[in-house]
Amino acid sequence: MVGIGNALVDVIAHADDSFLVEHQLVKGSMALIETDRAVELYRDLGSAVEMSGGSAANTMCGVASLGGRAAYIGKVSRDDLGAVFGHDLHAVGVAFRPGTPSPDTPTGRCIIVVTPDAQRTMNTYLGVSSLLGAADLHESTIADGDVLYMEGYLFDRDDAKAAFRRAADVAHAAGRRVSLTLSDSFCVDRHREDFRQLVREHVDILFGNGDELCALYELGSLEDAMEAVRRECPLVAVTTGADGSFVVTSDGTVQVAAEPVDRVLDTTGAGDLYAAGFLYGITSGESLVDCARLGSIAAAEVISHVGPRPLVELRTLVR
Repeated sequence: MVGIGNALVDVIAHADDSFLVEHQLVKGSMALIETDRAVELYRDLGSAVEMSGGSAANTMCGVASLGGRAAYIGKVSRDDLGAVFGHDLHAVGVAFRPGTPSPDTPTGRCIIVVTPDAQRTMNTYLGVSSLLGAADLHESTIADGDVLYMEGYLFDRDDAKAAFRRAADVAHAAGRRVSLTLSDSFCVDRHREDFRQLVREHVDILFGNGDELCALYELGSLEDAMEAVRRECPLVAVTTGADGSFVVTSDGTVQVAAEPVDRVLDTTGAGDLYAAGFLYGITSGESLVDCARLGSIAAAEVISHVGPRPLVELRTLVR
């Protein structure tokens, strides 16, 4: 598996709903922020856990935890957080292929506020991660991967859109499959037509939750949205929280139950790890139902603790 996304360091803190109100944060959303806003939120949160993150990077770490081989392409700077990011990936067995650093722009970071209901509200300073372009792609790595996995959060700049299309062309030229995660309904709203075109022309496997899929097609019914996406993408995995997930193909739709969890502590990374399990199943030759079950197992592990990456080897849970 080869992932492409925003290389970020996560700053995770718990706070109650009054913190969201005081700082005018929309619960469950992902907002892009500038340096001053990042400093303000970081200061007011107090104690926090810091670890390398980024949606697609979390997914690649999940693939490695399941026993798969994974690589990641992202852009960091030659600063302390950039060094931490690369070290964390190598430590779990993910090959890191960084793009060319920018001397004037620091490594990005994501400030994640987790409320008592386990919802996460993300405020992201993209830093140098957002500057990734086609020249930063490690094309031989992309050609080597069975599946290319691209993160919708990275889609905000024209250079990144061009990089996505180039990466998809490289993967398809090598006979590989291309997958995309929609990442966030607000992200979909910003780039709906570009996402639709990417899905129609380049994507073999699409990931998203129910809200994201409805936003993509501007439909109020998940059933209608699944019918619409069936006509544009050969394989779609739609997560619906505690209700499990749907696997949508041209032949029909199958619902797969969620893996039971004793207590949900933090939903950060749930979709990322679901994608890890699903894609690991795809590359291992599992049935689509078992791919979804693997995704549910991986997601259940990550929502049972704070942080977007597994704390135990997922391969032991699957075994």
